Amino acid sequence: GIKNLVKDKLDLDYAVFGEPSGLKQVTIAYKGRLAINLRINVGDSAHASAPWLSKNAIEESVIFITELKKVLESGQEDKKRGMMLTATLTEIDGGASHNITPKECMSTMDIRIPVDMNCKGVEEKIAKSVAEVAKKRGVEAFYSILDETEPFEAPHNSPLVRAFTLGVLDIEHVRPTLIRKTGTGDMNVIGNRLNIPVVTYGPGDPHASHTINESVSIDEYLQGIEVLKRTLHHLKRLHDRKKK
Repeated sequence: GIKNLVKDKLDLDYAVFGEPSGLKQVTIAYKGRLAINLRINVGDSAHASAPWLSKNAIEESVIFITELKKVLESGQEDKKRGMMLTATLTEIDGGASHNITPKECMSTMDIRIPVDMNCKGVEEKIAKSVAEVAKKRGVEAFYSILDETEPFEAPHNSPLVRAFTLGVLDIEHVRPTLIRKTGTGDMNVIGNRLNIPVVTYGPGDPHASHTINESVSIDEYLQGIEVLKRTLHHLKRLHDRKKK
């Protein structure tokens, strides 16, 4: 995929990904992502009829996840939802039998990182929190990084963003909304690796992506082509001016 594509230093000035944004919106930013695997080991198990004889790895995992979520998501009361860090439990696996307390539990957290943060700072908080809770609870806790993708935002004053603004203005007669998406995409990889402006633009409702209602009308598709024509016209002019 995209990570393999950018292994070689591509000679690019800009990149555009064709995904639904709606004709009057241009996606300029995506959140970053940290996916972590958390393994909790309580050292022993017990019969479910005498649960006081051992700690419960699943219950301990819930304590860890709750604390991690609290630490990572705190201090964001004044932020809009699109600019908030989110930490979400997505998988949990523990227990060997229906009548034995679990000795070990594995869980996965999906952490989405806004453009004013970075993966390193978030991981430092994770490492500190896991160590502190493990010491307090008296259990073994290990975490590993499953995926690490930095957030990305294209500069608003870049020739690419300005060209799209003018292209939409020419065809739709309104200034486009520059949006930040809460997901993570190929924009992050190529934009950060090559240090170039990248946007995502295309006809269709972005909220319907990957749903059974995903569709693009022919009229909107053709209108999108006209926007791209005007955008390329403006981009060449702005790029040439920048080089002078």
